[in-house]
Amino acid sequence: MKKFILSTTFAAMMATAAHAETIGVSMALFDDNFLTVLRNGMSDYAKTLDGVELQIEDAQNDVAKQQSQIQNFIAAGVSAIVVNPVDTDATAAMSKLAEEAKIPLVYVNREPVNVNELPDNQAFVASNEQESGTLETKEVCRLLGGKGKIVVMMGELSNQAARMRTQDIHDVLATDECKGLEIVEEQTANWSRTQGADLMTNWLSAGLEFDAVVANNDEMAIGAIQALKAAGRAMDTVVIGGVDATQDALAAMAAGDLDVTVFQDAAGQGKGAVDAALKLAKGEAVDQKVYIPFQLVTPANLADFQTKN
Repeated sequence: MKKFILSTTFAAMMATAAHAETIGVSMALFDDNFLTVLRNGMSDYAKTLDGVELQIEDAQNDVAKQQSQIQNFIAAGVSAIVVNPVDTDATAAMSKLAEEAKIPLVYVNREPVNVNELPDNQAFVASNEQESGTLETKEVCRLLGGKGKIVVMMGELSNQAARMRTQDIHDVLATDECKGLEIVEEQTANWSRTQGADLMTNWLSAGLEFDAVVANNDEMAIGAIQALKAAGRAMDTVVIGGVDATQDALAAMAAGDLDVTVFQDAAGQGKGAVDAALKLAKGEAVDQKVYIPFQLVTPANLADFQTKN
């Protein structure tokens, strides 16, 4: 039998917390603007609830570390587990671990590959990714008048959200209104501002011509903006789109650099994940797919979102 090793401090902490409703939370990584809002949303909400303790761990974008954290939560006897997956293709094994231990599990923000086969005591809380890239790309299409060349910055290809948001772009470009748009480059920048800047620098160095940047998230869009400005390109000559409506993205929009983003309610997803975990821990039924709506953000309604994140 495989043995799970817990540090003395961690085991003691979890044993004490187990007298209350204890939820073990494994985040893909802490060093991410959007996921920080998500994590803080869970933490802040839990503080308003009596007898609820969260143990939040950083998987540091390591699948093996995340699985080990889940095993540790199980060994500690938590009431429920919330997982923001590092790799959405690795979730079937995580579901099996929790199911065998009879501990409820809730995936948050990133859709697990086994979302349609989840056990009765597991759920998924997020926003419907079919809305995100669709809202973004339709607005970019509108701003370009349905014609032009675009470059696409993708998130991590192991992540379902990146794949879906990219597919959304292709689906919008297949419509009559937007079939005049052409993708001239499509590469991953792994959700990263730094990698987004590097990718854009490479494209500019290669002499690539384009009218818009459609990024799977705001961090890559901001990186693209930084590289474009460093290269001396006027921001009113290119349309920039992202997803998440982070504070940095809203500031970029206020400055006239970002043209469109899509508000993903990170705090709302966090609250929904905690609520679902608590209900499942009590044996109550929950919807296995809980969607928090996306909302289009443009300069016209920017003020409505500047206080939401």
